[in-house]
Amino acid sequence: MRTSVFCGISLDGFLARLDGSFDFLDAAGNIPHGFEEFFASVDTLVIGRGTYEVVAAFPEWPYGNKRVVVLSTSPLDLAAPRARGANIEQMSGPPAEIVAKLESSGAQHAYIDGGITIQNFLRANQIQKLTISRVPVLIGQGIPLFGPVPQDIQLQHIATRTYSTGLIQSEYEFLPNR
Repeated sequence: MRTSVFCGISLDGFLARLDGSFDFLDAAGNIPHGFEEFFASVDTLVIGRGTYEVVAAFPEWPYGNKRVVVLSTSPLDLAAPRARGANIEQMSGPPAEIVAKLESSGAQHAYIDGGITIQNFLRANQIQKLTISRVPVLIGQGIPLFGPVPQDIQLQHIATRTYSTGLIQSEYEFLPNR
């Protein structure tokens, strides 16, 4: 099973504001930058509770009928998203255990999203591909994409693309000897 991160961040490295909002990503404009193609390639999303709470408050469920796994050790109210057609479930455990559960259930490609979730999966060496879209805005503080890691994590640069709005997107693969 493959696991990937595809995210937008501020130029100063934040995924979201401290309140979880990510309105600053609009500074990149509404131009195609590969997310739709990426999203079509995944069959499962893995998000943390914080990301879930932000997304569950949206007027429409943004993930269609894709399988969404919310990581939380506390009970979640999944009724409202399910009423809107969400294919959603809850899991808990270390990232390697989550990946093993997903793989055993037939998942082929998981999209890992949310600040703490991404950081935990990175620290546990459970990410194979990382695509970061840097939006030309500084927000000063927020939820960082990266946190402490136990050792250096080596990456191989695959490509960098620039867009007329100033968005810069870089794609990396994790080297297998980590």
